[in-house]
Amino acid sequence: MNDASQGADATPAERRRAFDRLVNFTDAVVAIALTLQLLPLIEIEGPKPGETVWQVIADNWGQVFAFLISFLIVVVMWTVHNRVFNVMRMYDSTILWLNLGWMLAIAFLPWPTAMYGTAGNATTIGVGGVGLLYWLNLAVISGLGSLIAYHAAHHPELLEPGAASRGWMAQSRRARMRGTVITLYFVVIGFISEIIPEYAGWIALGLVPLGRLLRDRPAPAGEASVDQTPPAPAATHDDDA
Repeated sequence: MNDASQGADATPAERRRAFDRLVNFTDAVVAIALTLQLLPLIEIEGPKPGETVWQVIADNWGQVFAFLISFLIVVVMWTVHNRVFNVMRMYDSTILWLNLGWMLAIAFLPWPTAMYGTAGNATTIGVGGVGLLYWLNLAVISGLGSLIAYHAAHHPELLEPGAASRGWMAQSRRARMRGTVITLYFVVIGFISEIIPEYAGWIALGLVPLGRLLRDRPAPAGEASVDQTPPAPAATHDDDA
């Protein structure tokens, strides 16, 4: 790489530090939100005389199920979010606000999760919009994550040099399609939880085969080069926020 290209690809140190702080802040919010998911389970009393721990789990299965599915879904969404941020070197105001919205939805999730689990224990999981709120919350997280990936893919100046040539653009298109499908799936489950709440949890298990069906596959030869747009000089959009 010659000096000219090095100058074009260079990112000012202050922008690197700002991006690193955004990543660290995001990871901290996710870690705290995941920890808060456990609080309703901590409040469950242990087995009484004559009971077993398995009875306690069965009696509180709604909260256990809500914790497990929320934990797994948030971890998967963080993994996708992390994959996008790993090929970025800076952010602009759009990424900043989309990411703040994503963090807000993550931080808000423990509350509908607790209500969803309690309603599940009482077999009233769809009453009063609890199920709809819970699944729409997950849909918002998934949708905002897809928008972050979409914006990053269309602004190569935000990406690390060589991200396009490594086939990230092609992978990003498939990931955004998967994110859109899963977002819509969450919305459908939300409305199903209002109509036939007893089946909502089982339908949610369809996320596993759906994710495998839509998983990334090796890009066909030559596809990686389609979007090989050279990175533009470092932008200054992040000061717009």
